[in-house]
Amino acid sequence: MKPTVHDIAVHAGVSLATVDRVLNRRPGVSARTRDKVDQAVSSLGFVRDVAAANLAKGRTYPLTFIIPCNDNSFMRGLRLALDEATGHAAVERIAIRLIDVPAFDATALADALDAALVGAPAGIAFVAVDAPEVAAAANRVAAAGVPLVTLVSDLSGSSRDHYAGIDNAAAGRTAASLLGRFLGGRDGAVAVLAGSMLVRDHRERCEAFETLMAADFPRFDILPVLEGRDDPATVETLVSRLLVERDDIIGLYSLGAGNRGLVRALEKMAPLNRPAVIAHELTETTRSALDAGLVDAVLNQDAGHEVRSAIRVLKAKADGLPVVAAQERIRLDIFLKDNLP
Repeated sequence: MKPTVHDIAVHAGVSLATVDRVLNRRPGVSARTRDKVDQAVSSLGFVRDVAAANLAKGRTYPLTFIIPCNDNSFMRGLRLALDEATGHAAVERIAIRLIDVPAFDATALADALDAALVGAPAGIAFVAVDAPEVAAAANRVAAAGVPLVTLVSDLSGSSRDHYAGIDNAAAGRTAASLLGRFLGGRDGAVAVLAGSMLVRDHRERCEAFETLMAADFPRFDILPVLEGRDDPATVETLVSRLLVERDDIIGLYSLGAGNRGLVRALEKMAPLNRPAVIAHELTETTRSALDAGLVDAVLNQDAGHEVRSAIRVLKAKADGLPVVAAQERIRLDIFLKDNLP
């Protein structure tokens, strides 16, 4: 049977109130008495259940999430996951505050991180723009003792506590391996479409994709990256123009969002002329594109898992508890037309 606070009180010869003061490091206890309680804790092998203690005290964790507010199906998925988490707020003992920022705007994100500190949150999670001013703001949050989690895209040079997202380099390599196999022995050019190279997840995917393509499929001409800002209208314009200007494009890797625009551009092409396409995130748009044969494979990450992971990590960090790495690993799923759920 596990030792309890009652056992500690008996062993140390003090009251339950005194044990509570020592365990919670509150004042009003002499050094001698504190030592007696600490020795009893050590002798009995008492391990404090922080979660149970917080539940008993009715503690609530105020958490702030900073999310870009662009026309991005995946980001809308994150918001839906946050809405679902808010629906379980009473059970999870959390209070979620959502701050919207313009997409890919490093200055606005840095300002939002600074502003989030004013509310004294128990933790902050945010989708990072990989820029020095954002890293500086993140380090100010860390210096203030507030747990910090990067969500979806990580941040270089910062003191964040955890990254909740997929291995983006692995995603890029997977896309290259799939596309190379889909193209078989054909020769031609491969286009790469990103949202912005200002975000680390897009940059890591792109670099890993290009590296593996050069090593394993050197006959393909990898074109310069198009940046569509995750905006469907911009993506449609860029891709349509490229496909008109060049008739040798046999493959396309869309590593960001804006896939509604990509699909519209592909629909304009004759079926025999369409490139093989790898895209990211299983949304209504990409699901329909897979089913119609416009997209060949979709690499997906679970937005709900990422939000739940961020919440678990922020609560654990707020309590000084370890993070279970295996539980927080975000899986990369591969969907074809044949295995759509």
